Amino acid sequence: MCVSLLSEEPITFNNMPLALRDIQTMSDLLEHLGVQIKVENGKAILHLQGDQIDNSTAPYDLVRKMRASILVLGPLLARTGHAKVSLPGGCAIGTRPVDMHIMGLEAMGAKIRLEDGYIIAEAPNGLHGAKIAFPKVTVTGTENIMMAAALVDGETVINNAAMEPEVTDLGECLVKMGAEIEGLGTSRLVIRGKKKLHAATHDVIADRIETGTFMIAVALCGGTLRLKKARPDTLRALIGILEAAGVSITEDGEDVIVSKPEGVRIKGIDIMTEPYPAFPTDLQAQFMTMLTLCEGAGMVTETIFENRFMHVPELVRMGANISTQGNSAIIRGVQKLKGAPVMATDLRASVALVLAGLVAEGETFVHRIYHLDRGYENVVEKLAACGADISRIR
Repeated sequence: MCVSLLSEEPITFNNMPLALRDIQTMSDLLEHLGVQIKVENGKAILHLQGDQIDNSTAPYDLVRKMRASILVLGPLLARTGHAKVSLPGGCAIGTRPVDMHIMGLEAMGAKIRLEDGYIIAEAPNGLHGAKIAFPKVTVTGTENIMMAAALVDGETVINNAAMEPEVTDLGECLVKMGAEIEGLGTSRLVIRGKKKLHAATHDVIADRIETGTFMIAVALCGGTLRLKKARPDTLRALIGILEAAGVSITEDGEDVIVSKPEGVRIKGIDIMTEPYPAFPTDLQAQFMTMLTLCEGAGMVTETIFENRFMHVPELVRMGANISTQGNSAIIRGVQKLKGAPVMATDLRASVALVLAGLVAEGETFVHRIYHLDRGYENVVEKLAACGADISRIR
């Protein structure tokens, strides 16, 4: 959505999850900056046009709701020559600093300072191409620099770039707008920007984390699901591990069919989260929930975020046998979970607790589900359509 800041011409996105709270948050922020936004009634289509960007300040009240708001920094700076963006909020799963965003933009000629909780960036003479080497993989950092570089007349090279499918999808959208990008899907990106980008229509990639969540739900509960237009090529790490644990996965054109006989326990298995193409941190909580009912034991090691085991005490309240040490957790399978009132602490933890409730005896009440609405569109309705006994209280 932030690419709308890079062009005066209209940008259209198909396959948009318009009911997500994060989509509304980003829409509110972009409208504040001057982007015109229109939703096609009854369709997953979003039109954006930034023909007059009349504000270059992203205020705290909007940015605090979602960390991805930092993605307006690069486009605003490239388009207007200045930007004032609040330091971001979002899920409380770790520090996730923005220093690499700042480092990359400074290499491109920006003057940046932090003042009163805001990033104040200026490029009075415009940005220029640069060679940037990230000290560690950063998805939003890669995306911010890609977008800024797309509107810079010159060549920018990003080494140790994030390889996530979402980064590639963004790059393909920028190419449709007129930028030249080499190396999409690899750790080295070469962006040759243009002084002006044009209109584009782009089909947004399927959400691999939502897809993976439903695949894990089958592993946990049993049954068979067909996941339509699911892009299994973006989930090879998860698919291989689920198959090793005893889940049957077949591909039928663009669809994925996932099945596991009810009553058959999956095997305990170990995972370690790492940047793509390894196992994604955004599926760690769901996978741990699956392991609570496994045969034997499994270990989960989290290497991306330092506070991403906050769902563990809640699963233990439901009868799970989990012990943690540092960034690793040992999950010993139990015969059953029991329903309990639990509290979601972040986006992925919230859906993990919903999954636990699907297999637990009795009723489970998940509180603070506003996290859930940020990243899962109509999840109650989707699960109910698959046979879950689930309802939203408020």
